[in-house]
Amino acid sequence: MSGGRKIAVVLLNLGGPDGPDDVRPFLFNLFNDPAIIAAPTPIRWALAMLISATRASAARNNYAKMGGGSPLLAETERQAAALKTALDVSGADDVFRVFVGMSYWSPFVADAARAVKDWGADEVVLLPLYPQFSTSTTGSSLAAWRAAKGPKARVPCCYPTQDLFVAAHARRVRETWEAAGRPANARVLFSAHGLPQRTIDRGDPYQWQIERTVESVGRLLPELPDREICYQSRVGPLKWIGPSTQDAIARAAQDGKSVILTPIAFVSEHIETLVELDEEYAELAAELGVSGFHRAPALGLAAEFIDGLAETVLAALDGGSGLKPPRGARLCPASFGGCPCAGEERRR
Repeated sequence: MSGGRKIAVVLLNLGGPDGPDDVRPFLFNLFNDPAIIAAPTPIRWALAMLISATRASAARNNYAKMGGGSPLLAETERQAAALKTALDVSGADDVFRVFVGMSYWSPFVADAARAVKDWGADEVVLLPLYPQFSTSTTGSSLAAWRAAKGPKARVPCCYPTQDLFVAAHARRVRETWEAAGRPANARVLFSAHGLPQRTIDRGDPYQWQIERTVESVGRLLPELPDREICYQSRVGPLKWIGPSTQDAIARAAQDGKSVILTPIAFVSEHIETLVELDEEYAELAAELGVSGFHRAPALGLAAEFIDGLAETVLAALDGGSGLKPPRGARLCPASFGGCPCAGEERRR
């Protein structure tokens, strides 16, 4: 790489409300995304209005448990600062600056695009904090960047089996198991955010990538061979991918297992870990008589994870701009038409 460039790294994430008054508009933004509700604009707008109105009260109550708003922005900003430090000591002569762009609340992706332009970046790397690609997460963020007319960028689309990312997860799980007294009957439940089954049927590679992540983490945990993938956060009447985390906990109870629950697709603590996992599922486990319920923390500022992000950024700077799949080649099988590499191939 040539030295002296101004390199902007944009961390792409979901976002969350800053306070109680932001909950309903945040929910509206979420459900008004065509990547979340695939319906014509007037219908989607009406559904988003209805869902945000009906879910706002319960959501406010959950956010109240975390001080009234989401901790996600503060956590993402800490990750941005840690990533900048890792990049600054990487030995490169370039100047790095890390920005944050959220999908459904400020700072929005469009805000990040303007800030990157104002800074006058020579190179831009769009780095999703979604290790496993989905059209409803990374795909939506990239669409927002294009809509904002953001600068041409290098895009690591996913990193579900990146060595340091996998090592960070394995360490979190092992440390949780050890802190629990190394129960011999432990079952590791890898809980990921669910998706409607029809999203997967349309070629979204998310579930396949989750399975690859769990395979990779499992290879580093030979002492914990009893493991299961499950999915949380279901909303609406559609069929979702499964099994659900609730059902997996129920099976663990029936089998007399101690549970080590790990958020395999979440890299930050937020409502779906601090409330859904730590409170709702912990209460369910207690009601069902699970012999032990232990939750591995999200990756957060884990050194391996941050170093893995830095490694991904530096790898993206090799060659030209555009899509930068893991290890420079398409990861997903050709049957997954929702893989961004498939879209790249169609444009050629």
